[in-house]
Amino acid sequence: MRSRHVPHQSGNGRIIVAAVLFGIGWLLLAARFFQLQILEHRSYQVLASDQHEIQSILVPKRGTIYLQDRNDKTLYPVAQDRDAWQVYAVPKELKEQDLATDLQALPDLIKVPAEELQAKLSVSTSSYTVLAKDVSWDAVEALRKTPLPGIGITKSAARLYPETGLGGQYLGFVSLNDKNERVGQYGVEGYEQDLLAGETGSILAEKDAAGRRLSIGTIALKEAKDGSDLVLTLDRAIQFQTCETIRQAVQTYNADAGSVVILEPQTGAVLAMCSYPDFDPANYNKISDLSVLNNPATFSQFEPGSIFKPVTLSSGIDAGKITPESTYTDPGSETIDNFTIRNSDKLAHGVRTMSQVLEQSLNTGTIYVQRLLGRDLFRDYVTNFGFGVRTGIEVSAEAKGDISPLSRKGQVFAATASFGQGISVTPMQMVAAFGALANGGILMRPYLVKEIIHPDGSRETIQPQPVRRVISDRSSRLIAAMMVNVVEKGHGKKAAVPGYYVAGKTGTAQIPDPRAAGYLTDATIGSFIGFAPADNPKFVMIVKMDRPKIAQFAEASAAPVFGELAKYLLTYFEVPPERTIIEKPDVAAPAASVSTTTHTVPTITTSSTHP
Repeated sequence: MRSRHVPHQSGNGRIIVAAVLFGIGWLLLAARFFQLQILEHRSYQVLASDQHEIQSILVPKRGTIYLQDRNDKTLYPVAQDRDAWQVYAVPKELKEQDLATDLQALPDLIKVPAEELQAKLSVSTSSYTVLAKDVSWDAVEALRKTPLPGIGITKSAARLYPETGLGGQYLGFVSLNDKNERVGQYGVEGYEQDLLAGETGSILAEKDAAGRRLSIGTIALKEAKDGSDLVLTLDRAIQFQTCETIRQAVQTYNADAGSVVILEPQTGAVLAMCSYPDFDPANYNKISDLSVLNNPATFSQFEPGSIFKPVTLSSGIDAGKITPESTYTDPGSETIDNFTIRNSDKLAHGVRTMSQVLEQSLNTGTIYVQRLLGRDLFRDYVTNFGFGVRTGIEVSAEAKGDISPLSRKGQVFAATASFGQGISVTPMQMVAAFGALANGGILMRPYLVKEIIHPDGSRETIQPQPVRRVISDRSSRLIAAMMVNVVEKGHGKKAAVPGYYVAGKTGTAQIPDPRAAGYLTDATIGSFIGFAPADNPKFVMIVKMDRPKIAQFAEASAAPVFGELAKYLLTYFEVPPERTIIEKPDVAAPAASVSTTTHTVPTITTSSTHP
């Protein structure tokens, strides 16, 4: 029987396997092509690009900071990135003859001393050394026309501050950290570093054991995310006028320094914030005194003196302990815990109303009110007004002040705090607290950023943030009327603006002696704080003058500065006059002296404050 023929299967099987493997190979190759040409095309494109293009992809653009003004909605940049040129060297590519001949002109060209340049070029262990930053365009052109071996040019970002006369302390500046990264320092640049800086990109590639990039390895690209732009609440016109006014005032009164903060009381928006001396953010590396970098409006702690009295009296009104017409008998002095506290004029005035306590700035009157409140309730009101904690204003750095004496044993600490002595505050805290006196009793968080423009173009508007109600609307209106009398009848006459009702209070405070107990005998801080129009305030403002040598008392230094700026603001806001304008001649400041508190304990010294 013949056997049936069965075809040989092994050859066909090998063909099928080969075909399958071939097909899989093509699929893998196609997938790899798809990965390279589609998924990782951008990564390889970046690797193939020049250094500047790589930088623009991996290094984010820092956000721009803008100001506006009331009459012009145009955004004015006050801090923005610009292109700058750096000259660098690759020491391993440099030759001795190049150093001796071709590089002779380099120091003059890039404005780097020859000794410094030689030191940088001699670091052979470094693969990349920056020789000069932000060189001139002429230097760039010269190096392009005559290239030097081992010397290169690269474009980088630099911070530009195009507006002058608007102050630098609220802005801060940008510098390089030890990782050669740009970081904001002080001011808004420091506080909003994360928003402004964006996110740095990266390229991650697979490498072999020797650290070489694998040609077939996966590459992951993360492009940079640009920083957000910020639009500030500062009004460009008001800011300029404020900076110019306080600069002139410091020079006129021969003061060590001066500060002004102006808020919108209904919202807490900062309309102006300027101090003098100040610094130029574009030349921060040229300053000689590092303390000028801190913003005095938020960082400087001082004993407020008599400008604190409206806080005490409004607390007494709100608690139902007094009315503006409540009376007490002024003895001229009070002895508490062996301390004798006197009025600034050292006189006893007899029966006085609470309105007259403010008008005549009687220390014994505020002590009377604080005693009615009691230490604990008084401390609660002071805390609710926002003292002793940071306001949260978007400026780095901010101090929190010190009201801890209110928690100490003994009655004298609360008594002296009632007229602003023994506790410390910042100008920003004071003006925010007076915003509550002006707006109906609500403490608003002061803020400096009103809009964030994200990299995708979306805009985020910052809403005003009430902190808490501090006093009633009625108490707010009553204390405002009492402060109008201070300007009309009391020590604040030079803060008046003809045609308007201005509410405010003067304060001339002594300065604690940093080397011993007690206070300096030859230095004071003069301040004026207030708002206008009194019944519907458009602004609340504090003026602080540090150690004025001319017109030492606040009614003759800080008050006139307030009056000048208040007149400008009311005109700028187009507020119609409330009454007939009668221009009055300047009223000479009354002669006065700063009185001191005497006591029987020789190791402690306190002082009372002048109005």
